[in-house]
Amino acid sequence: MDNKFQKIGIFAKSNDNSVAPTLGKLISYLKNKNIAITIETASARLLTEKLPTVAKDKLGQNQDLIIVVGGDGSLLNAARSVVNYAVPIVGINRGRLGFLADIPPADFANQLDKIFIGEYIQEARLLLNAQITRNNKIIHTGSALNDVVLYTGELARMIEFEVYLDKKFVLDQRADGLITATPTGSTAYALSAGGPIIDPTLPAIALIPMFPHTLTSRPIVVGDTSTIELVISKENDNNAKLSFDGQEHLDLAPGDTVTITKHAHLLQLLHPSDHSYFAVLRSKLGWSVKVGSERVASNVHKVLKNIFKYLGVNQDFTCNDVDPQNVGRSK
Repeated sequence: MDNKFQKIGIFAKSNDNSVAPTLGKLISYLKNKNIAITIETASARLLTEKLPTVAKDKLGQNQDLIIVVGGDGSLLNAARSVVNYAVPIVGINRGRLGFLADIPPADFANQLDKIFIGEYIQEARLLLNAQITRNNKIIHTGSALNDVVLYTGELARMIEFEVYLDKKFVLDQRADGLITATPTGSTAYALSAGGPIIDPTLPAIALIPMFPHTLTSRPIVVGDTSTIELVISKENDNNAKLSFDGQEHLDLAPGDTVTITKHAHLLQLLHPSDHSYFAVLRSKLGWSVKVGSERVASNVHKVLKNIFKYLGVNQDFTCNDVDPQNVGRSK
């Protein structure tokens, strides 16, 4: 099967030099496959060789695929820039969690080989669009793959705001803020605030209050066609702020309205063909698996295989070499 990804754009965590070795190996791998490469301008600073560069907001233009080298934060950053171009995106994980960027760096060549012949899972992920209105004028518009967060700019000081859903009043809130999260973002900041885990395929948006001054304010999940409005109280005397994926931050003033809706476009996120959302949750969130189970042994086998491959050690073994009765047991 011919590779349909002949033009690839690359985005990397440009402020982290530890990403450079993986980035360099990726460039060599793509060149050997005669794939046209364009790299985002800031990311190019990690390389010694010269490649065609492009500004971040133009990275998705005329590309068949975007590859991100970094953590989930890097993929969030790239996603907001390329979503309007309907180009698929995949991540090589050089971060901590790897909820989104889920290809291990030691195994990227093998995984990309499979993706290039069509062996992958493609998911359409919801983004949020938010605009700030002040004195009847829109002063800013932004997008987020994880969350739009209203928060207080002063430590241990609450803010006051009203919440409306489809122009209908929901509640007055005194709290540290409110997280408006996508299903993708339900396992990010929203999870820390007690929000629900939402399957990424569901057309839903979650509203999670942050330390509300009431015992009855709970997370709310609404349909993704909803229009959410947050109105900053005119009596609010604290410095309210708004963030997009925790990466873009803006000051809000009393009387400002934040209007949040579903983004017009869906992000096309690629995963390896053996990707399982709940396997990721088990691994990243430390969900329990019965000690001695074959599942544990199989996972240990995969980890050891990738480590040996990364170290260049030609070690061949089967899952039977990993005794499931000893996995997870202390001696």
